[in-house]
Amino acid sequence: MTATQAPALDTLEAVAARIRAHVVDMCAGPEGGHLGGAFSSVEVLTALYFSVLNVDPERPDDPDRDRFLLSKGHAAVALYATLAERGFLPVEELAGYGRPGSRLMGHPVRAVPGVELPTGSLGHGLALACGFALAHRTAGRDARSFVLLGDGELQEGSVWEAAIAAASLRLDRLVAVVDRNGLQLTGATDGIAPMEPLADRWRSFGWAVRDVDGHDAAELADHLAAAPWEPGRPSVLIARTVKGHGLPFLAGRAASHYVTLSPRNHARARAALLRTTDAAG
Repeated sequence: MTATQAPALDTLEAVAARIRAHVVDMCAGPEGGHLGGAFSSVEVLTALYFSVLNVDPERPDDPDRDRFLLSKGHAAVALYATLAERGFLPVEELAGYGRPGSRLMGHPVRAVPGVELPTGSLGHGLALACGFALAHRTAGRDARSFVLLGDGELQEGSVWEAAIAAASLRLDRLVAVVDRNGLQLTGATDGIAPMEPLADRWRSFGWAVRDVDGHDAAELADHLAAAPWEPGRPSVLIARTVKGHGLPFLAGRAASHYVTLSPRNHARARAALLRTTDAAG
């Protein structure tokens, strides 16, 4: 089983477009969803699940699989849509998101195939991924562990404790991605707790760092597939993104953090995605 066995019938951009459409539909349900941070991370998830990760929907518990953790668990709608497109669950199940009895809850849980651990208590994901990476090494496996963090989440001290541990343990099969969209629930991240120069901060903790366009799925895939970038060092990819990317009436706005799309805005969002897809085609 290799990552190259992922379906290759469409471009990464086409897959990302379908994932966004699923997210919009889920956020038009009665519970709404964390649309902004889901949209900013779509290309990262697309690159991972359709080009990089060594996973198999037919064998979701394969002990040699790569591990992925969505530390910013509030973006679960993007993960569910990605897992459905990759074949871990039926696409039709997405329509039940957030409904009574559905396993597709507001934050990921292990009842969903492909979800490794419950996440969303911010600041915990990197430490959990360290545990996976250390367990792989102890077991003599070549599998890698990936974790997606929000930039607001970096305000949690536990993230940096885990960063220290990962570098000290030389966990070079560990790869973190920071969704650097610059916004959190209450406003701009740098207006709440400035974190630039972010790349230098990670380097000072002993990590190999790359800083890229977080909406270029092909470039993301190239960087992520090449990790580890330096022997003995964990890798972190800073993905520069836009919250709500793809929806002009929500992009770059803190108000996109959590939305319940009205029928009118659902139609607007669908139309905007269609225009973007047509332009790309």
